[in-house]
Amino acid sequence: MLDFLKSTVGRKYIMGITGLVWMGFVLSHMAGNMLILISPDLYNAYGHAIVSNKPLLYGAETVLVLALVAHVGTAISLTIQNRKARNTRYAMTPNGEKGASLASKTMAVQGSIVLAFIILHLATFKYGTHYDTMVDGVKMRDLHKLVVEVFHQPGYVLWYVVSLLLLMFHLSHGAHSVFQSFGVLERKMQLGLKKFAWTYAVIVVLGFLSQPAYVFLFNK
Repeated sequence: MLDFLKSTVGRKYIMGITGLVWMGFVLSHMAGNMLILISPDLYNAYGHAIVSNKPLLYGAETVLVLALVAHVGTAISLTIQNRKARNTRYAMTPNGEKGASLASKTMAVQGSIVLAFIILHLATFKYGTHYDTMVDGVKMRDLHKLVVEVFHQPGYVLWYVVSLLLLMFHLSHGAHSVFQSFGVLERKMQLGLKKFAWTYAVIVVLGFLSQPAYVFLFNK
């Protein structure tokens, strides 16, 4: 089993599985964030419900951290292996169908920026300023106030938008690559998978962008 996980195929499976874990989390996190468009109280209650269930929260965080570490570590090892292979096998970079796309060539850079974005995002919202509010008689953190405060900062908004655009390319390529990692390589299916990947990525990014848009339109 250990030998399989160390193999190229095994590591691609690890990339696929950990990618799916984060794809599911990103989509659900985006959907939860959009509750801010309905009402501040509902948004705050949603955040409170998550942090109140400690076993579920700690379990989910553990899975996400392990998946992220495995994903990043495996991506680095595969990148090093691929570069060594290219240096020894090819004198020229292939173009056309055999050439790698720009998104594929820059996955390492995209991934590094997205990782920095995740760390800053956690520092800003999970560990950021704590405001209190009351919702239906229950004292809880006022995440709505924090979101409005943060997205009134032009520098943060610019960083947020740029990071999300990079995330869109990372997700679109990654979502498509997940299927290839699991052996779905039929040429006739690739166009449909690419459309699915781009649709998923665009929906996720537009959902996240709804927060700064909400602040700009309704909380000037």
